[in-house]
Amino acid sequence: MSLDTAIFAGGCFWCMVQPFDTYPGIKSVVSGYTGGHVPNPTYEEVCSGKTGHTEAVKITFDPDVISYDDLVTIYWHQTDPTDAMGQFQDRGDNYRPVIFVNSPQQREIAEKSKAALQASGQFGNDKIVTQIEDAKPFYPAEDYHQDFYKKNPERYALQEAGGRERFKQQHWDNKD
Repeated sequence: MSLDTAIFAGGCFWCMVQPFDTYPGIKSVVSGYTGGHVPNPTYEEVCSGKTGHTEAVKITFDPDVISYDDLVTIYWHQTDPTDAMGQFQDRGDNYRPVIFVNSPQQREIAEKSKAALQASGQFGNDKIVTQIEDAKPFYPAEDYHQDFYKKNPERYALQEAGGRERFKQQHWDNKD
């Protein structure tokens, strides 16, 4: 079995684990930080906005079971791709939406998917602003951030209630 990885940033990483965690072929979903200039940053350092990192999830998957294209589609359905300044109640660069690609093939798939989403008119005249960037070192977040939705279901539900769930229902449900 040959595994691959995908890295997606879509606001609070707590809210980005569960949507991927439930699919066949997903081996792990790790919350962490990427895209910055400080090695091994802490949560507090990333939240300060001074490290350049973005909260993200690193997904290890079996491409024979689930394709990267499928993962990109799942990603779109968790985010507001028209909001470059964060996601829902989470504001700032450390919450910006980014697809971090690790190969020319991933870049091609992500670019085509982004263009198709823009052309679909799903968001009217709003521009799809999610960035597609080369993968950078990924640093796993502290243990208490891992599988947060399982460890802290009440706090996770509060985070989701900050607009993400309502947005997903309004813009994505029954529109696959």
